[in-house]
Amino acid sequence: MAGAGYPSHVVVACSGGPDSLALAAVAGYFARRGHVDGHPVTVGAVVVDHQLQEGSAGVAARTAAALRDLGLEPVQVRTVTVDRTGMGPEAAARDARHAALDAAARDQGAGAVLLGHTLDDQAEQVLLGLARGSGTRSLAGMRPARGLLLRPFLTLRRADTEEICDVEELQPWHDPTNSDPAFARSRTRVDVLPHLEANLGPGVAESLARTAAILQLDADYLEDVAKTTFESLVERDGTDVALPEEPLRALAPAIRFRVIARAAADVGGQQPSYQRLLAAEELLRRKGSAGPVELPGAVSVYRLSLAQLQDATGAGGPAGQAPQATGPREPARCGKLVFRSKKPPKN
Repeated sequence: MAGAGYPSHVVVACSGGPDSLALAAVAGYFARRGHVDGHPVTVGAVVVDHQLQEGSAGVAARTAAALRDLGLEPVQVRTVTVDRTGMGPEAAARDARHAALDAAARDQGAGAVLLGHTLDDQAEQVLLGLARGSGTRSLAGMRPARGLLLRPFLTLRRADTEEICDVEELQPWHDPTNSDPAFARSRTRVDVLPHLEANLGPGVAESLARTAAILQLDADYLEDVAKTTFESLVERDGTDVALPEEPLRALAPAIRFRVIARAAADVGGQQPSYQRLLAAEELLRRKGSAGPVELPGAVSVYRLSLAQLQDATGAGGPAGQAPQATGPREPARCGKLVFRSKKPPKN
């Protein structure tokens, strides 16, 4: 709360599970007390019903009642529809949940949304990233604070939150998918991490979480540099964005890949895999116009050659053929990578 500037109203995101219910109990203590370090505070809550399991509405209603008993007010239940188009079920549920949390924060005028992720969740995230061959961003795990989202329990173990529920005589809901071997995250939680701790000794989870904290510093710096670089290079034409290839080639690979990923996100794409980033970057070594390379989130990347750009500029080519920077039109000096969304325009 201190790091967030002591917001006067916060919202607890609660699924009814041990972690978020323990967080709600701690937040409820401060709500009843009426302040944190002398700063006034009120605490509300939101329960998101993803409608992915039979009986989810009943779980949400019981959780909301428990939150009111803890002194949280207002308590909202938000029902969402998970759209799995173009992404996995976990990512789709996360997107729907975050949209619901943003809406609840706006409705309640909250300065922060509290999430119940623990050190165990962080360790599992890092392990999954390693298993998938992920980069710095994924291995950096979850941030203690990002935007409105705060994770005050990232230094607590899951056993701590279960103990809080026992002491407070709370009856948490146990999500059956958390132990379902069909999900990689569940296998990591139930089998992999306990196996590592049993065979490598205690402290593996803490070490993995420490790795995430170290990598967060590197990832944040690289993302800041990439953001500034992208903003200095990007050229726009309608919904398309373009990056001039000569300055893009001159970038260090760690920054170049991130700039390409930012361009894809700018037109509505998802974070590309390393293989897809390599494929998009390979366009910089092609002769003449080339592509498209398809990126996740229905984004296509093309290379427009200098000759094609000069022809389009001289002929006043159609919109979207040769994107130009805002302002006076200048002759093209090099080819460009053009990023274009294939999604239908929203009404």
